[in-house]
Amino acid sequence: MGRVVNVSYEGEPCYDIEIQRDFELLPDKLKSLGYGNNKVCIIADSTVASLYLEEVQALLSPMFAFCTSFVFEAGEKSKNTNTVGQVYEHLMQHKFDRKDLLLALGGGVVGDLTGFVAATYLRGIDFVQVPTTLLAQTDSSIGGKTGVDFMQYKNMVGAFYMPKLVYMNISSLKTLPQRQFCAGTAELIKHGFIKDASYTQFIRENSAKIMEQQADAMEEIIYRSCQIKREVVEKDPKEQGERALLNFGHTIGHAIEKLSDFTLYHGECVALGMASAAHISYQLGNLSKEQATELEGILESYGLPTSLNNFSHTPEEILAATKLDKKMECGKLKFIVLKTFGESYITRELSEEAILAGIRHIMKKAD
Repeated sequence: MGRVVNVSYEGEPCYDIEIQRDFELLPDKLKSLGYGNNKVCIIADSTVASLYLEEVQALLSPMFAFCTSFVFEAGEKSKNTNTVGQVYEHLMQHKFDRKDLLLALGGGVVGDLTGFVAATYLRGIDFVQVPTTLLAQTDSSIGGKTGVDFMQYKNMVGAFYMPKLVYMNISSLKTLPQRQFCAGTAELIKHGFIKDASYTQFIRENSAKIMEQQADAMEEIIYRSCQIKREVVEKDPKEQGERALLNFGHTIGHAIEKLSDFTLYHGECVALGMASAAHISYQLGNLSKEQATELEGILESYGLPTSLNNFSHTPEEILAATKLDKKMECGKLKFIVLKTFGESYITRELSEEAILAGIRHIMKKAD
């Protein structure tokens, strides 16, 4: 069993995405890349460490001269430059050099932070991604975006830095709390909306199997999402153009996420952002009313919110927060809208009133 997605960078093979159902092949994959007899540091958060750190250490210790770990408190609030500094200190204490390896074991916070450490420690050290959440497996572990939050502004400090391998054990998803699993489906649903109407149909028709985490259905959606993200990233590795399509739902979503003080999951906020963007797409004359309603229905079938309940901020405050987004260019906000299911485009011409109408839509639904 298992599938592989090959990712290229600037026309050259760069790394593989391994989709497996356990961790057993991880040592062999690392050996095939030339690792062994050097040092490895496994970086994990406290939640994932309690579940998988011992197993992964037991697999890797025999092949490395030295195997250590760094564990930080789980949660977005640890994704900052203070934690990065603590990892630097740990690596220096154990005399890690450029021939050594970092391994990110966990969700998007762990992957983003580890990738940023790898990009900046000694001006660059190899790292591999071992994502354990659905959000990380279908989105954040792929494409080389790394970063940490600064003063509560999400991913404001970062770098583009490619991993040497992405190794996914889809069985690890079974240990996710239901709410977190549902939040993770937002990114894979997004992939269908922006790029592949047939994938959207598969997601719609197989929601029960996916929510039950039936192995074949899970392998299929993760594989197809990885393929879509690979295609986009290969065409635009530094987000100069088409890669921005992956931000569908994220502009308003990030603003809500920040204003909620990260009490809402990233995927929940992206779902709210997609519902809002779908309404804007309808107002632009792109989506039909039925399509906008269907989009919200798909999100809801995966336990995702499409209305913003009991939120302490106004639509105007959410709009103001979008202007602090790193996607601003020359004072204009890049916004992703749908032409139809499976087709999306970037616009810099949305008026504030149009964006406010989208925000009010998800807040009006909650009334």
